[in-house]
Amino acid sequence: MFKKSLVIVMLLVLTLTACAPARSEKQVIPESMPQEMFAGAPQSTYADSESARTFQQETGNMMGVENPVERMVIRNANLSIVVKSPAEAMDQIISMAEGMGGFVVTSTLYQRRLANGNLVLEGNVTIRVPALKLNEALDQIKGLVDNPQTDILTENISGQDVTAEYTDLKSRLRNLEDAAEQLRKIMETATKTEDVLQVLNELRSVTEQIEVLKGQIKYYEESAAMSAISVNLQAQETVAPISVGGWKPEGVARDAIQALIDAYQTIASGVIWAVLFCLPIALPVGLVIFFIVRGFLRWRKRRKSAIPAVAEKSE
Repeated sequence: MFKKSLVIVMLLVLTLTACAPARSEKQVIPESMPQEMFAGAPQSTYADSESARTFQQETGNMMGVENPVERMVIRNANLSIVVKSPAEAMDQIISMAEGMGGFVVTSTLYQRRLANGNLVLEGNVTIRVPALKLNEALDQIKGLVDNPQTDILTENISGQDVTAEYTDLKSRLRNLEDAAEQLRKIMETATKTEDVLQVLNELRSVTEQIEVLKGQIKYYEESAAMSAISVNLQAQETVAPISVGGWKPEGVARDAIQALIDAYQTIASGVIWAVLFCLPIALPVGLVIFFIVRGFLRWRKRRKSAIPAVAEKSE
């Protein structure tokens, strides 16, 4: 009887593992979004709101639907803007995120050298804010620019509906938890050591699968509750038009002047390389070749002068 019960539970576990949809195998949390990024974030209320569930149940009953499906959508945004001071703009974005109950994922400031030789600051910052405040956060970030018509370079908002994947994970989790409970009951009735060890190994495998599913479920819940916003901050100097004597050429004239400047820079760079890199190498090599050629010419000259002298002696 014991072995029959154990076989039934093991078949149930194998069925859950083998019959899982192919998409579930790809639901591992990406390395680019580790669980540590959610440290300090508020707990997700997406699936834990009693009022929301009560409202949905009442609405579903009124419409003749027993269990309405709660949609789970992960919304993220990417922005590239031009600001006067990327460092100050980054501080304001971080303060805004923390004020909304969000947090900073990454922030980077770096220097960039322009064609004219000037160094300017640029930066990248990624924050997470409550999904319900995503639009408000985007409006505040876009408010940092002087001219929204020209200083907002790119803006992209993406949404991913993960309702099916989330529902599938929850269903698999319930089934595995039931299987684990059955294994615990079987282990309580086992009398032989080998039977206990067999059930214990199977229970350990099921427990590991349960922990993986819980991690994936937590990732979906927190990703849906907290939207990610990635912002690229560029200084105004990087997009400022070229100024020649107070005149700001546009279109083809500007491109022609920039191409001319680039050509002169290329020539100047070649001369610098020739003087600083090639000359120290070419000078000693040239001296060696010069002395070799000079010695050869002297030897040849002496040989030519020696031939008539030998001919005179022979006569």
